Amino acid sequence: MEVPIVQHELPDSDSPNLELTQATPKECAKIWTYTSASWRDSLTVPVYLQEQLCLSNVPLARNGGMTTWILVEKDLPPDQRRIFCSCESFLKRSLMSSTNGKAEDVIIHGVASVFCPLEYRRRGYAARHMKELAKALRTWQSHDARVVGSVLYSDIGKAYYAKFGWKPHVSNWHMEFPPMNLPRSPIAQDIVEDDLERLCERDEAIIRDAMAKPTDEGKKVVTILPDLDHMLWHIGKEEFATKQLFGQRPRSKGVIAGLPGRQVWALWTHRYYMHPNSEAAGNVLYILRLVVEGDETANKPSSCRDKEFQGEEQEEQERQVQSLIAVLQCAQAEAAEWQLDHVKLWEPTPWVQDVIRKSNIFHRIVEREEDSVTSCLWYEGDSGQETAPQWINNEHYAWC
Repeated sequence: MEVPIVQHELPDSDSPNLELTQATPKECAKIWTYTSASWRDSLTVPVYLQEQLCLSNVPLARNGGMTTWILVEKDLPPDQRRIFCSCESFLKRSLMSSTNGKAEDVIIHGVASVFCPLEYRRRGYAARHMKELAKALRTWQSHDARVVGSVLYSDIGKAYYAKFGWKPHVSNWHMEFPPMNLPRSPIAQDIVEDDLERLCERDEAIIRDAMAKPTDEGKKVVTILPDLDHMLWHIGKEEFATKQLFGQRPRSKGVIAGLPGRQVWALWTHRYYMHPNSEAAGNVLYILRLVVEGDETANKPSSCRDKEFQGEEQEEQERQVQSLIAVLQCAQAEAAEWQLDHVKLWEPTPWVQDVIRKSNIFHRIVEREEDSVTSCLWYEGDSGQETAPQWINNEHYAWC
């Protein structure tokens, strides 16, 4: 039995008797019960608890990929200790390259689900938790690769987490499109789950090739790799929601258009924050990753993205423009079919932005100031002099 709460017996947040450690399975279940009121979205509490258990066993999370961290008292045994604050971290395969194009496989930890129970708030426990976490993640799971940093997506603005080292990314914006009942383009084909691994492998090869090229950028460049594990984690969340709401799961995981070597594809996920019949539900079709083969403005720092698209000829470029438009319109049609309120595309490349502007596809630009604010904590090199790298591909697949 957990120790009863007696307010005057709560430890100070700077107490040496507090420690950051990993939660047991029973403590994880307790945390999910705490967080259900805030994060269950359109799910009932029992289904949310099932979802959390399932998501703790998908490839991104299993075998230690996800760690649940808790701030507790040292002198109490597991399953009997008060949980003053909790969060999760995800090990994310990443790639860092230097200005001369030398690439290194590294680790970035994604931090998610920071939660302090109501009865423990405004006592400094969350601050203590985040300070301890920043130190712990520096070497956590570093046996196979170097940990270069961690990222989180703040829903409480930019200031709070910055105090502990997670500084807001230089840009936090997305394009938002309305759902539209459009016929599916004959040049676009659905992507199903069996296609994902092959497309993720192709995407990673494109990224590795781009990052192996020297640049004039004065900083190292880093990206979280958009691998199959990330896509399946998002799909796991959507399948619980759609099964609950509609009794079926979406077959389409995205669409692809164009000829090999100049193909365009988008991978997406359906996110239901509220029941579709609710007023102002705000449900979203998130484009997790958009790939345009041959886009010379992709997978590069912003300062190196001023090249024009290098198509071999005008006719070929026009075909690829039409492929991109078809992909985006398919996303709008998918959103309409599944009663989603918006399509959101995080930080597309300059070439994609240019095509969208010239094609007159209705959209708006949204600067994220309060929710899903990408925030990064970078660890210095052994010399202590290394500057923070520039993170590229701030797209929704990396969100956690």
